[in-house]
Amino acid sequence: MATKTLTPSNKTKTTFEPQHDQIREIVYLIRRLMQAGSLYTKELNKNYQVSAPQLNCLLALYENGPLPPSRIAKLIMVKSSTVTGVIDRLEHKHLVKRTRNSPDRRVINIELTDAGETLAQNAPPPIQQKIVDGLKRLSQNKMESITHNLQLLVNMLDAQDLEVKHPYEEPPPPL
Repeated sequence: MATKTLTPSNKTKTTFEPQHDQIREIVYLIRRLMQAGSLYTKELNKNYQVSAPQLNCLLALYENGPLPPSRIAKLIMVKSSTVTGVIDRLEHKHLVKRTRNSPDRRVINIELTDAGETLAQNAPPPIQQKIVDGLKRLSQNKMESITHNLQLLVNMLDAQDLEVKHPYEEPPPPL
């Protein structure tokens, strides 16, 4: 809420409550986070001709070896239908290939080509990795505070019911 005060020159000056400034700062910081993600994606496309999900897929394969699409989807936290499109685009770029190593022709694995392996070795880490590395340096109290406050934002946006795969919905498969 704005309040009006008189200045020594008898001109009216409008000031805002501290809450208004805090709201502006929060919105500004959220916009900066979104912009950082967007810039990261643009840089990936410009420098490596891959999207963030494509890079995540390449890195999952680099770290784990050939995998079925369903396992890739779980590792990069997307739906199986989404990973199919990612794999199609990577295959078109000759970065991955589909292989059948089973008598059951329905069973396929995705593996890196030499070009895909080179890209996975040289590409920057996913933006999520920067977040993970930073979060690991925080105290438990700060982590809980961030979790709580992000949950508040999710609820404000009515985004709690969106179909986003949570990384811990299912126990990880045995190694």
